[in-house]
Amino acid sequence: MSGHSKWAKIKRAKGAVDAKRGQMHSKLTREINIAAHIGGGDIEANPRLRAAVLKARGFNMSRDTIDNAIKKGVGELKDGNYEELIYEAYAPGGIAVFIEVLTDNKNRTVSNIRNILTKAGGQLAVSGSVAWLFKRQGFIVLDGKEYTEDMITELAIEGGAEDVSLTEELIEITTAPDDFETVLQVIKDREFRTLSAEIEMVPETEISLDQDATIRVIKLLDRLEENDDVQNVYSNLAYNLNPDRNYE
Repeated sequence: MSGHSKWAKIKRAKGAVDAKRGQMHSKLTREINIAAHIGGGDIEANPRLRAAVLKARGFNMSRDTIDNAIKKGVGELKDGNYEELIYEAYAPGGIAVFIEVLTDNKNRTVSNIRNILTKAGGQLAVSGSVAWLFKRQGFIVLDGKEYTEDMITELAIEGGAEDVSLTEELIEITTAPDDFETVLQVIKDREFRTLSAEIEMVPETEISLDQDATIRVIKLLDRLEENDDVQNVYSNLAYNLNPDRNYE
C-alpha cells in the first residue's frame, strides 16, 4: 500500500476488510499462482511461495482458496506467462513512487502506468533513482478492539518483533524482514486474526505537501494500485491530512 504514515496504516488495514478485499485477494492469488508455477507447490522448499502464502494468511484468505491457488499454479499456468517488473517514478511535488508489477504483457503495463502518471502530472524515472530511498520492513496489523496491546506485545516480542504500537484502535507489529515469518507464525499459532501482514518498502524519510497536493498524490497512488497488473505501490509521501476531510 502507499506510504507508511499513521494515516496510511489505518487506510491499509481497513482496506483489508472493505470493498477492496476482492481486489487484494485477486492479486494475492496471482502471486501464489506464479510462485507455485516457478518453484513448485512445496511451501517449505519454495521461499517465494511461503512468503506469498504468509501474506495471504495475513489477509485472512481461506486455506481452501490458498490450496486451490497453489494447485492451479502447479498444473495450469503456461511457461513464460508472467514476469515481475519494478517501475520507479515521481509524482507531483517530487514524491518518489516504487511500483511492483506482475504482468503477462509488459507493453500494456508500462503504457497504462505511464498514462496514469502523466495524467496526474507525474513521470517514470530511471531505474535506481527511487529504490535507494526505501528499505524493507515487516508489518502485522491486528484489531485493537479485539485484542489488547499488552496481550499482543508480550507474544510479538517473544517471537522476535522489533516494536508493537497502538494507533487508532489498530495494533501494529513491526519486524525485520528476516523475522517476519517467525513473528506471524507465533501470532497465527494463537489463532489471532490479523487485518494485514506483509513485508513492505518503507521510505527512509517522508516528504510533506500541502493538503490539496497531498490529496492529488493520494488519488494518483490509488489509481496505480487499482491497476490489475500492479501488485504493490509505495511512496515517500507524508499523509498529513485533516482527519475530518474526505479525500475521495
